[in-house]
Amino acid sequence: MRERGSGSLFRERYRDKQTGQLKVCRTWMMKLWVGGKPLKRSARTTSRTMASKQLEQWKAQIRQGTYVPDADQTRFDDLATLLTDEYRANGRKSLGRAEAAIAHLKEFFTGWRAQAISTDRILAYVRHRQQQHAANATINRELAALKRMFRLGERAGRIVRRPFIDLLQEHNARTGFFERAECDAVLAQLPDDLQAVFAVASLTGWRVKSELLTRQWAHVDFQSGWLRLEPGETKNAEGRQFPLTPALRAVLERQRARTLAIEKATRTIIPWLFHRSGRPIKSFRRAWVTACTATGLSGRIPHDFRRTAVRNLERAGVPRSTAMKMVGHKTESIYRRYAIVDEAMLKEGAAKLQTLHEAQAPAAPVIPLIQATRTTRVSSSTVRVSRAQRARRVRVARAKSLPAGEKRMVGWDGIEPPTPGFSVRERGI
Repeated sequence: MRERGSGSLFRERYRDKQTGQLKVCRTWMMKLWVGGKPLKRSARTTSRTMASKQLEQWKAQIRQGTYVPDADQTRFDDLATLLTDEYRANGRKSLGRAEAAIAHLKEFFTGWRAQAISTDRILAYVRHRQQQHAANATINRELAALKRMFRLGERAGRIVRRPFIDLLQEHNARTGFFERAECDAVLAQLPDDLQAVFAVASLTGWRVKSELLTRQWAHVDFQSGWLRLEPGETKNAEGRQFPLTPALRAVLERQRARTLAIEKATRTIIPWLFHRSGRPIKSFRRAWVTACTATGLSGRIPHDFRRTAVRNLERAGVPRSTAMKMVGHKTESIYRRYAIVDEAMLKEGAAKLQTLHEAQAPAAPVIPLIQATRTTRVSSSTVRVSRAQRARRVRVARAKSLPAGEKRMVGWDGIEPPTPGFSVRERGI
């Protein structure tokens, strides 16, 4: 007798339209009751043994809560729709980048079942994009979008499992920055309505398109000396403010005078901090490329000003935590990517190291005069011994030089004994 709730296997019957006979399908079907409702599912096999194994696996999934109805019907396009809907619902600013990644993924995976997108298929997609000469960083953004799709599909109960997606190593991180002379040259070639934008970008390191071009005069406080970004306007959704240094204040005051002149001429109120004759600046690519080409700096991008500002903060010795708050880096790992060390900084570091070595080098020993006198002083006994030795050598040498049989009367210390009344000095003395 079959146990209750164990499920059943059967083969469906159908009537042949031509002959009218009742026939039995060769493929086995599985049936289970879940929550008081019957569930039917094809085993996709003609073997009863294989169908029985699949039935046991199906029951295990239901007991563990991992069974997803119609998971095999979920396709890549459904997951892509989930991703775009989630981005729009949360108002994410990177929706355009996500849509660009989805467009490349659709070229390869459109129409695929979600369960068929396995790790080896994803590797095939990576090779396909590399053949199209896509950079590793670009491929990683697309893989990140695909990973997010599967995560949303799992939360929505549309898929059973997520494939393992491994990202590539990125070796194409940008390292460009501007020296002061290069920055001034580029600013001189830009139109008047863009010079103030990029001058502020070089001083603050703020993002041009999302953080500077969206500023209004209400965000500038000349009296307190601050340029502000409100919470929710930045990439990490945190507010930020930058102190008006003398150079930054001078740029903004010139921009204010220019704006007032345009307002007076057009009789309009211009709320934007940076504008083209009162209208917000939407695009500047052509003007930027023209200015860089004219100064011989082709290939530079506006984001290089952000790296330049971070490097200047490092050169000025600003504490890293303070610099991160000023430019808007949330993690130190990202900040270190922008803190580029150029040749001038390396030479400066080498000079400081040499100064340290010279300070640590041992100096020539200086002996005080009293100590030197004490160390070189010889006792009187030592002097007497050395004189006696020299006198003895002299006597031996003179004795050898005297003729045979001739004697000499000399005392032990080289002086002949005294004779009362006279003294006789022998030959050879």
